[in-house]
Amino acid sequence: MAQVPQTFFDALAVRTWCGLALETLGRAREEIDAINVYPVADGDTGTNLYLTVESAVAAVEAVFAGHAAGSGPDGPTLADATRAMAHGALIGARGNSGTILAQLLRGMAQVLADDDIAHADGQSLRLALRQAADSARRAVAHPVEGTVLTVASAAADAADGAEGDCGTVARAAYDGARAALAATPGQLPVLERAGVVDAGGRGLVAVLGALVETFTGERARGVAESAYTGPVEIPRARVDSAADPVPADGVSGECGDGAPAVPGQEGPAFEVIYLLEAGDLAVERLRERLDALGDSLVVVGGDGLWNVHVHVDDAGAAVEAGVEAGRPHRIRITHFGAGDVHTTGAERPPRERAQRAVVAVVPGEGLAGLYTEAGATTVLARPGEPPASGELVQAVRRAHAREVVLLPNDADLRHTAAAAAEQVRTEGIRVALIPTRSAVQGIAALAVHEPDRRFDEDVVSMTSAAGATRYAEVTVAERQSWTMAGICQAGDVLGLIDGDVAVIGSDVAETAGTVLDRMLAAGGEMVTLVLGDEAPDSLAEHLEGRVRERYLAVDTVLYRGGRQGALLLIGVE
Repeated sequence: MAQVPQTFFDALAVRTWCGLALETLGRAREEIDAINVYPVADGDTGTNLYLTVESAVAAVEAVFAGHAAGSGPDGPTLADATRAMAHGALIGARGNSGTILAQLLRGMAQVLADDDIAHADGQSLRLALRQAADSARRAVAHPVEGTVLTVASAAADAADGAEGDCGTVARAAYDGARAALAATPGQLPVLERAGVVDAGGRGLVAVLGALVETFTGERARGVAESAYTGPVEIPRARVDSAADPVPADGVSGECGDGAPAVPGQEGPAFEVIYLLEAGDLAVERLRERLDALGDSLVVVGGDGLWNVHVHVDDAGAAVEAGVEAGRPHRIRITHFGAGDVHTTGAERPPRERAQRAVVAVVPGEGLAGLYTEAGATTVLARPGEPPASGELVQAVRRAHAREVVLLPNDADLRHTAAAAAEQVRTEGIRVALIPTRSAVQGIAALAVHEPDRRFDEDVVSMTSAAGATRYAEVTVAERQSWTMAGICQAGDVLGLIDGDVAVIGSDVAETAGTVLDRMLAAGGEMVTLVLGDEAPDSLAEHLEGRVRERYLAVDTVLYRGGRQGALLLIGVE
């Protein structure tokens, strides 16, 4: 990217840094993934860091675009840009590595986002790096040396001793970070045995190298290469990035980068991650409760918005603790395979690929739990935030199977899912895309899934079950619009059958009942109801009673979908 060296930190420097950091991590991503051995050889730390910075870049670019669209001549301030950078990283943080990087960026923003200064000098950058390292360390429940926390502290220490402009301070921080990174194998035996440095620390060195380039125009020494300067050469292919699981939505299950593990012991069964809207006191109580429930606890953020990451055996309790603390959303729950969580890559043999797996996009955490219990690997599609093809690719890799059945469960995701399937086929994975248009069709497909029969036969059976399931949803109109059933107004209750608006009403129960009657008029033996969190409490009982009274020999099954966007999903088969 075009870049003009400068001696101070302003909004343009933030934009340039983020862009260069993304480019640098893009070049180093595979290397960082390959050296990820502590404490779980997930092989996705580089990818998680890349996705976290990608979210920060998007937020910063949005700020610049907003100012460009305005009438004023001035662009965003340093405060505007650093706050956007920190917020973007926070909401897009992936895995422990990305979560800690988000806190590092937030710590810097706490110093640089001063509305009274147009740009920051070397002294301000030194203070920002110190605040970053200290705040990241505080965010981890049980810090471990030899991780990204160690590298961040060393960078801040080196910057403290540098005198000069931002370029001088950035280079000192980078050199200090590289030296600390090279020493990490001596601090963590698992790194020494594998002949690698800490993956999260390697990523931070790349980000600091981009900071040097921002202020000097020169690529930092060794930034595109391995940062390990010890006598043992890093085996760049030491860990197969496709050999170990990658948690749902591309969220890393590696609990390193500052979080401890107990080698040789089985760890908690679930990784739970969510954004949380809550006050400081409530979050302090939440930390204590989650620390007692599990391990690998990292809570970052502030000013009412937090990113929570923990490994637990009771995922429901972890989410419940978040509900008691405030409003959790973007909830991601990943089920770890037995023995995967706390066994280091050097202490367990590579996991054998399964013959077949199912990967499904689901609209709510309730259905995510249902699909996971049925053996599927899930990607959570949050309302208004459909997953990108990269998230589906990571989910397929995490499934770690030779054959994968992909269920997009949304007509709008057809092209995204097709792109993901095409990419993973180049990696030697056999993928069949079943064009499910609703989660209830996915449920029907999963119900007839038999991994022991021939792949083609299994795909045909699942496709047939999905195609035989008619689907509908009940939702609330957000604005006035033309529909197949007429003009709807904002606040009207809409009943959609097979993707088209068929009923417009004012009462949720009446509209849902009308939709159900229309669907069963064509026959059916099984009705599936998936209730969202915002559906009336009495809706399930009302619809189940309606089916019992009006339709003999028709069974009803009820699920709770959580925050799924629609009030109700209906399937009839």
